[in-house]
Amino acid sequence: MKEVIKNLSEFRKRPLALAKRSEGKPSKRIAPKLLSLLWLCAIAWVGFLWNLGNIGLVDETEPLFAEAARQMTLTGDWITPYFNGETRFDKPPLIYWLMAVAYRTLGVNEWAVRLPSALCAIGLTCLGFYTLSKEGGSSATDSVTDVTDVRNKEEVRWKPEEETENNNSKLKTRRLPLFLSTPWIGAALIALNPQTIAWGRTGVSDMLLVSCMCSALFAFFLGYTLEEQREKAEFSTVSASRFPNKWYLTFYVLIALAILAKGPVGIVLPALIVGCFGLYLGNFWQLWREMRPVSGILIILAIALPWYILVILDNGQTYIDSFFGYHNFQRFTGVVNKHSAPWYFYFFVVLVGFAPWSIYLPVAIARTRFWQRSYWRRQPRSAQLSLFALFWFVCIFGFFTIAVTKLPSYVLPLIPAAAILVTLLWSDIIAGNEPENRRAKLEKKPNSLPRGLLVTYIFNVIFLLIIAGATFYCYNWLGDDPAMPNFPQAIQQSGLLIVGGTIWIITAVAIALLLWQRQQRWILVANFIGLVAFIIFGLTPAYKLVDINRQLPLRQLAQVAVQQKLPGEEFIMVGFWKPSLVFYTEGPVTYYRAVRRAIDYIKESKNPNSPSILLLGYPEKFVELGLQPNQYQLLDSRGAYQLARVPRTAFR
Repeated sequence: MKEVIKNLSEFRKRPLALAKRSEGKPSKRIAPKLLSLLWLCAIAWVGFLWNLGNIGLVDETEPLFAEAARQMTLTGDWITPYFNGETRFDKPPLIYWLMAVAYRTLGVNEWAVRLPSALCAIGLTCLGFYTLSKEGGSSATDSVTDVTDVRNKEEVRWKPEEETENNNSKLKTRRLPLFLSTPWIGAALIALNPQTIAWGRTGVSDMLLVSCMCSALFAFFLGYTLEEQREKAEFSTVSASRFPNKWYLTFYVLIALAILAKGPVGIVLPALIVGCFGLYLGNFWQLWREMRPVSGILIILAIALPWYILVILDNGQTYIDSFFGYHNFQRFTGVVNKHSAPWYFYFFVVLVGFAPWSIYLPVAIARTRFWQRSYWRRQPRSAQLSLFALFWFVCIFGFFTIAVTKLPSYVLPLIPAAAILVTLLWSDIIAGNEPENRRAKLEKKPNSLPRGLLVTYIFNVIFLLIIAGATFYCYNWLGDDPAMPNFPQAIQQSGLLIVGGTIWIITAVAIALLLWQRQQRWILVANFIGLVAFIIFGLTPAYKLVDINRQLPLRQLAQVAVQQKLPGEEFIMVGFWKPSLVFYTEGPVTYYRAVRRAIDYIKESKNPNSPSILLLGYPEKFVELGLQPNQYQLLDSRGAYQLARVPRTAFR
């Protein structure tokens, strides 16, 4: 009889049995799913889709991608990217292909350029939501003694609207609003931060890479826990199949797409993260057997390799030297395009790029207790999400800190990991799980907060006040762009700085009041409302104002150039490089930054079909060219630029 009871108990602990016991009425199961879908749609709309195509392409990088994709649709050459009549080997073709598909669907416009990035950001957010809704994330400070206790705590964390069946359990569950559940928090933090919003609204390859690579890491963790579920269901840990489980297969497919998005970094970073994670836990070789790396490599090669073979056959050593040599190896080992920065550069990038959530990262990392290796090796896989997110964060941060060329977008792939770490911290705070050591419990005063969290809450208030002050006075730092010399005055007169700064002051005061009232769970909500309000009433109108002052004059002059250009007449820009003119004129443009080189080129070039050129530049550049007002025909002047027709004889 004891053996029967024991077997029945073990059966009841299996995931399938738990799932059957947790089944409720259909309406109770459907309502949270519908609300979650609406939540994801709201995040996607505010973060990535609202006003997506309402501003023009932003120089200098975005038009390069947009025009290369347009050239593919025109020429039918889907192998070699071109810009302005020259090969463009900076990035692989996946982003160009996606833009080209969008062109065929929506037409050639800003919406089509940015839609692939927006959809990638939305897809990443949804997969992060799914991962958090399916997996547990216990920290090393949780007072957990066995697997059953872990599972009970995860049910409290991930399913806040459900009541536990065992009312006599020592673990008391509190009914929490659905919007305070971990998946909802995680989706908001993954999507709504300055870095993700900026790159999710920009038509370049960065968000595509991040979506493929980070989604691959989410897929890895789902496959990692699936193997544990198979073992608990009395299946072999390593299946007899030649192929890995469905999530590991998804991992390999997404890695291949990441390689097509930006090159070798798409496989180097995930391999580094997964390898370090497995070595730390001591199950590296078990992971190796589970993941079937030979099958995975074949899948990756089958998807990613054909294009690389074709482009090398078309362009030979030139492509190898440019893409693998200059744009990959040299960017890691040397400074490219003057993009150098000190070793601590990415500390500031993460602080600002993941604001306001970045304030909680130190506490979130410390709460993983990553130094307690023996503890983590005893935990079930479903409880290791926070540890995996930590390795994800640290590996990417360390990799690009070592790299010599530094750009803010390079650490974009660690933002989802940071969001997971902070989400799991807030999940514990909201659920009231504030683990402390025994001495701290004995000394704890009634209604007091853990010291680390209290300091972080105070820093949260101070940080928002600093942001508010910077917003009020940032017009003093915005006068360095010669393309929009009047922008500081324009943004000051618009009142947007006052609106933005006031939003952050109100948010800081609200957080201080909540802290005073010991309502710390609502501090997260206050930060979220403040951030969304700033996006809607401050950031989005500011984007439009920047476009009016910086990009609109170029678009207007591009239209004038198209209307006024004579057959065979050459279009030359002097003193600066604005690729958006190529996209909006749909024709070649000759660029010269140095005035002397431009003069030499015009003198040496011979075009019997056109005795004049179209010249665009700042007014002072016309003076540096030695041109008098009576030597050219001024066609239009917009913003900081002027467009003129100049006879070639004026340079002789």
